[in-house]
Amino acid sequence: MNTVLKVPKNCLITGGCGFLGSNIASHFLACGSRVVVIDALFRTGGESNFLWLNNQAEEGMFHFIKGDLADEVMVERVFKEHGPFDYICHLGGQVAMTTSLSDPRRDMKTNVLGTFNVLEAMRAHSPDALLAYSSTNKVYGDLNHLEHKETDSRFVPIGYENGFDEMLSLDFASPYGCSKGAADQYVHDWFRNFGTKTVVFRHSSIYGGRQFSTFDQGWIGWFCRQALLQQRSLEDGEMPASFTISGTGKQVRDVLHAEDLVNLYHRAFDRAEQCAGEVFNIGGGLSNSLSLLELFSQLRAILGMPQDLVFERLPVRQSDQRFFVAEIGKAHQILGWQPTVDANQGLKRMLEWTKASM
Repeated sequence: MNTVLKVPKNCLITGGCGFLGSNIASHFLACGSRVVVIDALFRTGGESNFLWLNNQAEEGMFHFIKGDLADEVMVERVFKEHGPFDYICHLGGQVAMTTSLSDPRRDMKTNVLGTFNVLEAMRAHSPDALLAYSSTNKVYGDLNHLEHKETDSRFVPIGYENGFDEMLSLDFASPYGCSKGAADQYVHDWFRNFGTKTVVFRHSSIYGGRQFSTFDQGWIGWFCRQALLQQRSLEDGEMPASFTISGTGKQVRDVLHAEDLVNLYHRAFDRAEQCAGEVFNIGGGLSNSLSLLELFSQLRAILGMPQDLVFERLPVRQSDQRFFVAEIGKAHQILGWQPTVDANQGLKRMLEWTKASM
């Protein structure tokens, strides 16, 4: 990280034991920030990431609170006892589409009520802080109204071949889209109505170290794991067990490595006045976009496997976008940010991390 960037003195990270949160927490601890983390430890890998952070922190510089953001009293207490904060990275939330469909009430409480609680505690106890919110491309819906052409390996939206900018119409087309979209708009509106400094990052696909991927969240890591399992089977002279994908495999996302995400969040704090009140689409851009079929081809090449990955197709997942690539020119213009880890390099790192964590 460029050492000329301003460093927060007292940083709150909600969801700080998750994938993105633990990477950002580790970074600011290394920069000398005091870091306070709220995390309910609901997700796989949370306990491991907590221990990882706790082991690297100097005495008195890391404070962990196990709690649910939907608990207004707990959130208020953290702000009173550990604030005021100068930077709030609001990353805590329910992040799986499948969970939002099976338990929409839990999804709403975590994402909407939790965000509201953080915003109001910030307004009361840390009014000068910057809050950066981790939103999602799902606020744009399934984009099925767009016409797509189909190549041998991917879908391409006609008229949006280079990706989507922030002017794309919102369309909350699933419980997850509704909860994250409502929170997204609350965060944006608190700047307009109350003057709190907030910025919204609508993320595409993120991957990297400390991501304990599962079937329904963290698809790059999940398929890296499946590729490694199939490679192991082939090396043992066995037939690899197939895995499943939803749809044709031609659906496309732009992928962004955690290192570049950490850089983004630091740059936002450094340029708080410039980015306050703004919304950014964030991803790897068109040059770092992959369909599932293209991902499988790259994994095979990197691992030197003698045959294609073996998989079976399931029906298309509900509300799945056939193509989403973020047009990231606004982030470059205002924050001076752009990705530096290309997809091939990032996949090699992800395979190394996944193999070490298996």
